[in-house]
Amino acid sequence: MSLHRLAQAALAAGLLAGLVAAPAAAATAAAAPSTLPADQYTLSASYTQFDSVNSALVSTLGTAAVHTVMDNANHDRTALPSSFSVAGLSTGFRFDSGDNSDCTNYPQGITTSRDAVGTANGGNYDGHQLVAVSWYTKDGCDGGQSRSRITLVDWDADYPNAYRKILLVEPTGTAAAPDFKDIPIHAGGMSWYGDYLYVADTGKGMRVFDMRKILKTDSGGTADQIGHQSGSTYYAHNYAYVLPQVGTITSKTTSGTNLAWSSISLDRVSKSIVMTEYTCSSGCTDYPNRAPRAIRYPFAASGTFAATTTASQALQLPWYKLNGVASHNGRWWFNSSGSKQLYYWKPAAAAQTFAWVGSGESLSYWEDDTAADLLWSLQEGAGNRNVFAVTQATYGGG
Repeated sequence: MSLHRLAQAALAAGLLAGLVAAPAAAATAAAAPSTLPADQYTLSASYTQFDSVNSALVSTLGTAAVHTVMDNANHDRTALPSSFSVAGLSTGFRFDSGDNSDCTNYPQGITTSRDAVGTANGGNYDGHQLVAVSWYTKDGCDGGQSRSRITLVDWDADYPNAYRKILLVEPTGTAAAPDFKDIPIHAGGMSWYGDYLYVADTGKGMRVFDMRKILKTDSGGTADQIGHQSGSTYYAHNYAYVLPQVGTITSKTTSGTNLAWSSISLDRVSKSIVMTEYTCSSGCTDYPNRAPRAIRYPFAASGTFAATTTASQALQLPWYKLNGVASHNGRWWFNSSGSKQLYYWKPAAAAQTFAWVGSGESLSYWEDDTAADLLWSLQEGAGNRNVFAVTQATYGGG
């Protein structure tokens, strides 16, 4: 069933109570981005660095296809609260009460199966229409980052309103003694293209995962156990599934400071990934104090990044505290959590500023052949983790 039909069914059930009362978006003029030399920004890509260990892990543990993972989804998503309101609201959900209020895990990036496959076959990947969200885990409510995970959420009325958590891991050891460990990154953005999932690694670039290689683990043991235990027993903090890293995308620049990969998003039209930086105008101690940039990196004809990729577009941005970016058909959107604003810009046109939600995180563009195209986003704040989609035309897209 399409998202449009699902939204209608949800509306009839009361999921989108209060939607009609959502205010219209009001745009104001804003300063526009300026162009930077794109050839100063490059990527180095490897998709094979963990092949030998991953092959051994697959042989030892076995894999679970995405449809199998979703057949075993064990958390129920819930409706958006009637109090949630944002201009152009189309649909959305919340995680269950435990995940909505958890002070040790924070949702960040968002992507969908429509990023992965486009609108073909109803936007289904392995038979499921999915929304995927990346999370980082802290070592206690006030602790440092200790690991990261993704959540796959069924978004199709043919399946239950359920989701499953999958731990992200880095392969370690050797082909003779394969193992894996936690990946303690912020996971601030995520893009899905074909079979590959790209997760932002703030100071480096992106980590690459293959959705065909989800590993089955023993969900027993204790919550602090990770990796090989004995024989063929592997634990993963009680997770039944782990997704091992298959490659690394490393970012380089020949001008200015290195990029801070705060958020990423897929542009299916130009077959590229775009990124942006979270920075401050001044006064920040944990983030750069400078103007942020947005860079576009094109995929090769193969649908993956070449061994070396030069950016095809680079922008200097006039906005700060950017948690989300999206681009589609030459247009750009940027979300500032600090300012509670969504900025829209199209080259050779004036930029526009729209009111937006607080604690807003990543953006993902949802193409639809039969209904309005959407922008998906989410909020990270504990107790207020709304995952929602708005009509992109409401925010300058046309």
